[in-house]
Amino acid sequence: MNWEGGRNVTFALCLLQSICLILAFACLLQVVPVEEAAMSTLYPSLEDMKVDQTLQAQANAAARALAGVAEKSEPATAPPVLYPNLTELGDYMGLSLSSEEVQKDLALVPASGNQAGALVPSSQGVLVAPLTGNNLGLRRAEIRPGLRELHLCKDERGKTGLQLKSIDQGVFVQLVKANSPASLVGLRFGDQVLQINGKDCAGWSTDKANRALKKAAPEKIVVIVRDRPFQRTVTMHKDSTGHVGFVIKKGKIVSLTKGSSAARNGLLINHYICELNGQNVIGLKDKQILDILVTAGNAVTITIIPTVIYEHMVKRLSPGQIKSSMDHSLPDA
Repeated sequence: MNWEGGRNVTFALCLLQSICLILAFACLLQVVPVEEAAMSTLYPSLEDMKVDQTLQAQANAAARALAGVAEKSEPATAPPVLYPNLTELGDYMGLSLSSEEVQKDLALVPASGNQAGALVPSSQGVLVAPLTGNNLGLRRAEIRPGLRELHLCKDERGKTGLQLKSIDQGVFVQLVKANSPASLVGLRFGDQVLQINGKDCAGWSTDKANRALKKAAPEKIVVIVRDRPFQRTVTMHKDSTGHVGFVIKKGKIVSLTKGSSAARNGLLINHYICELNGQNVIGLKDKQILDILVTAGNAVTITIIPTVIYEHMVKRLSPGQIKSSMDHSLPDA
């Protein structure tokens, strides 16, 4: 019986080893197709993607030409221009584009792998951005995934400069006052507050959330925050006339220009503009917003929020309170 049992154990072990080897071999065969890998590349805008694809095609063509010269053992010739004139692409997309502009952005960060465009670090990974480059507005506007722990205090008047609002069983930042403790730690309109001093905020009413801030000790208030879950960013590029292609009325996007960068990059009407290149513009007059847009660089990143959410967020805030109290300063990148 013992001998027979030993044979069974040995057979079972051999069978298990065989199964493990087969599974390991199968895993080695699971190679990601080139097309699928290419789809993982991220770009700030459609224009960045198109320019990068053009640059890659031209770089590959130049490499093939040099390889052909080497095979024929002909005398070495001067290397071709890294990225020839992109006039056709500029005309196609209505961009004010020159090869010198692209070369400048490419010089900021060395090319890596098979990407020809400048590489920009992001919380989502690495963005390939030959046009946008390492744009300050893009970095300021970034909505980061994950959670942050912030330490608030109160000013000499016992105020944090923070006003909260309850929406869908969550607690959100309704107002951040200029030059307040809340502004200094980087809180923004629309941020979700998950905890205050270790207590979960889920299900709290607006009154309960604001009372928790009021009753907290002035020296240190620990808040756990998620970046603006109701908002998203859209990066666009000005055309040769300096426009990106949208119209606003009282801060709300009401129409798009066909064929514009705004339309190409998926900007939507019936959304309010919360930020322009990371700067809060809520409560500003349309002319003030357009003035900021005019003085912005060629690449423009705006942060938008659906109208229904925005109107609920600012409910019971007077226009004067939003305009005079809201923090409109430039955040740190």
